[in-house]
Amino acid sequence: MAKETKDLEAAIHDQTNLVPLRERLTIFFTLAFCMFLCYVDQNGITVLLPSIARDLNAANTIAWAGTSALIANTVFQVLYGRLSDLFGRKKIFIGCVLLLGASDLVCGLTPNKEVLYVFRGISGIANGGIVALVNMIMSDVVTLRQRGKYQGIIGSFIGFGNAAGPLIAAAFTQHSTWRGLFYLNAPLCVVAACLAAYTLPQSMPKVNFRETIAKIDWVGLFFSTTAIILILIAISDGGHGTPWNSAETISMLVVGGVCAIAFVIVEWKFAKLPMMPLEMWKNPSVACMLVQSFLLGMNYYSLIYYLPLYYQNVGGYDVMRSAVLILPLVLVQATFSALGGQYMSFFGHYIEVIFAGFVVWTLGSGLLVSLDANSPVGHICGFIIMVGFGCGCTFQTTNTAMQAHCPKSQRSVVISNRMLLRQLGGAVGLAVCSAISGNVLQSSLPAHLQYIADSTFAVPDLNTVSAADRTSISTAYANASRTVFIFCVAVIGIALLLTFFVTDKGLVREEDVAEEKVCEAEVGHSDQDSENETSDEKKPSLVARFKTWRDSLVKSEDAAKDIKSPPIPLKPLNREEVPADPSSKIFLDTK
Repeated sequence: MAKETKDLEAAIHDQTNLVPLRERLTIFFTLAFCMFLCYVDQNGITVLLPSIARDLNAANTIAWAGTSALIANTVFQVLYGRLSDLFGRKKIFIGCVLLLGASDLVCGLTPNKEVLYVFRGISGIANGGIVALVNMIMSDVVTLRQRGKYQGIIGSFIGFGNAAGPLIAAAFTQHSTWRGLFYLNAPLCVVAACLAAYTLPQSMPKVNFRETIAKIDWVGLFFSTTAIILILIAISDGGHGTPWNSAETISMLVVGGVCAIAFVIVEWKFAKLPMMPLEMWKNPSVACMLVQSFLLGMNYYSLIYYLPLYYQNVGGYDVMRSAVLILPLVLVQATFSALGGQYMSFFGHYIEVIFAGFVVWTLGSGLLVSLDANSPVGHICGFIIMVGFGCGCTFQTTNTAMQAHCPKSQRSVVISNRMLLRQLGGAVGLAVCSAISGNVLQSSLPAHLQYIADSTFAVPDLNTVSAADRTSISTAYANASRTVFIFCVAVIGIALLLTFFVTDKGLVREEDVAEEKVCEAEVGHSDQDSENETSDEKKPSLVARFKTWRDSLVKSEDAAKDIKSPPIPLKPLNREEVPADPSSKIFLDTK
């Protein structure tokens, strides 16, 4: 089965299409615009939930507006890698952008909560495809060495989308209607799809639909879908609508776990073209970075959800000011995502960026534990700036690093599996944080205020309680938030430790250099954006010396690995055994 899988992967059409600088910038503007719309849609909904709940009479079920999107996003992540390999990135990408626009339009026109939940799930499918395929298309149009720089730029637009989404949603909520966000996003998605159809290169030949569809791992898709849906519903609803020890929750976790095991067995033994090749887990660096992706999701999504609750329930800020106070995190994340990518592309190495990011992220998360009900806003902003630095240095950098450790044939599935694990980490992290914060909140509240602990995501109306009760509520939420921050620092600390098991292979591949030279020959001029042709003599001496020293570290590591396998001892050669034929290759002149 392993040989058959390798043969099928080798037969997959290589969609690499290196383009000149001007066309490349146009492509990346389109991809960045699509990512911006995607994250505005994902993060803007969090601000709209209270208004939607009042308008659609959905106070008890409004969490499904986010849960349905999260489940659908996660379910389809594992499929996009192989789907784009078989049918082409451009077609699947444009389809996802149009699907996002259509689902947002229906969400804006929705007459009831059931329609909203269904089409938020469809938007989750589209969002997951856009994020995954942007990374795959980037890997097709630029070399591995240049990829870090452009992924850093894309990462900065993710930060801008994270910042703009809540602000736009808050503006619509306060001055118009919550439906305005969806009315705005829908036509912009149509514009983005037209840009993608015009600018993205088409490098996929026509395929036989029946033969191609038969290559999809349908059995693995069934087990993975069932496992993800059951597990995510159980952990999302457990402790809220359904107790953790109920038969419903336990049965979903058990059946979901069995399906997850079945999925691993299918991918290992039976799938001819697996969606999650287990070979990539044999590489220690790739395995560690995949686990880091899971831990990144746990920490990041927990902070994104619980920081606004801290601002509103502990600090007493309104929705708009809470959204503004998230800006230090996402803007710093955007800035250092771009700077980290530039560093990787210039020096050709990534491990120091990843290590620095996790160190500062762990420190910032640790400082968040010190917050209480009386902490000044300046301290909070300073701490989340450190978290933003860590996010910017690790999110896109680990993606590029994983691609450096994998063959080209597995490039798309590595990206899709990384996204899958990050989404799963976010879902598990939110469930864990909800459980621990709910328990702490309940134990910290007075007996007559216990009703507030029924929903940890709710914002109580402090105007209806006395000043003493208001202080008790603020202190209780501060204690609950502190527990969440302790969990987050433990998670990111484990991710930091895993960095010591990641090796730096550099970002220069022989096939990338060859392809780039062919591309330059076809264009007729040398691409000024290529760092491979830049000589060290033209750079400042200090930078050139650092780059030379940095490259020597990787070479010395490779040499050390070669030394570990001792050479086979040679048998002493006897002159009588040497053939006397001068035409022989091993003829020795006895003179």
